[in-house]
Amino acid sequence: MIQIVKFARLALPLCLLVSCTVTSWAAEGTTVAGPIGGTDIRSAFLPSPGTYGALITSAASAYQLRDGAGHPWAGLDAVGIDAKAAAAALLFVPNFKVFDGSIGFLGVAGAGSLCGQIKSASPATCRTGFGDIYVETSWSRFFGFTRPSRESGALPIREGLAIGAGVGAVLPTGLYDSRIQASNGVTVGSNIFDIAPWVAFTYTTPPLFMDGTEFSSKIYLNNYLRNPATDYVSGKNMDIDFAVSEHIGRWQVGATGYYLRQFTDDTRGGSIVAPDGRRSEVLSLGGVINYDIPEARTAIKFKARTSVFAYNTAMVTLFVLTVARKFN
Repeated sequence: MIQIVKFARLALPLCLLVSCTVTSWAAEGTTVAGPIGGTDIRSAFLPSPGTYGALITSAASAYQLRDGAGHPWAGLDAVGIDAKAAAAALLFVPNFKVFDGSIGFLGVAGAGSLCGQIKSASPATCRTGFGDIYVETSWSRFFGFTRPSRESGALPIREGLAIGAGVGAVLPTGLYDSRIQASNGVTVGSNIFDIAPWVAFTYTTPPLFMDGTEFSSKIYLNNYLRNPATDYVSGKNMDIDFAVSEHIGRWQVGATGYYLRQFTDDTRGGSIVAPDGRRSEVLSLGGVINYDIPEARTAIKFKARTSVFAYNTAMVTLFVLTVARKFN
């Protein structure tokens, strides 16, 4: 009997946080588009023209695997996989407009380690190496206006609606070994191409409480190619990153979340994977806090998130720290 369980955004491929699938104690690694830890605040915005860099560190833990009914996966009696990753991101925003909007080009690459096991019969192991690379093109247009913050020295507030659209891709460049993954669910790379068009919006209100309340979301449609090592094709899914936050001078604080739903079946060798196509669904909620340092052209952001429910995937707790800076 083939068993398949997925780890949605556990950690690593640098867009991402690794999603691993477990096949007869496991096998596929499916990723989702986006930078490590996903997106949250200011999702539809691009910054002013220039070159930007970021350092991203993350830690994640998968502590339980759930089946298609949302129950702990029978037979997997030692679930515990921890992931740590560090990545560098580079964003270039050229100084011209397309359809009155800005365009941007993003690349994210890094490395990390995953350690653990899913079944006591298979000893815990670790894998360390480079993760998958993530690249993205984006377009953004702002329809509102910019006003000063109540706090002197803080960034101005962009009140109104911004929309964004683009395409992201996960490139299977990371360390991958199907035999080790099949034995205990540990893999750094995914060995799968993921092409994901996306749309986003960000809306900031007038100053109702402090400087303005922001509603932001980015929606990806993930399309996977076949894993040539296992002849496995993961089903299409939609994942939604979202955040509701308040601007308070240099600070931005709020709630954030991530929802994924798979809407086509996983297949192996052209046949649907029993018993239910292994369609995944997961909701993860948490908080985000950001601090801008305009005089240093720098921002620091921390996010923590944990799974609320999961079907055919893992329950995961995640922490992400990002330090971003404009170079020119």
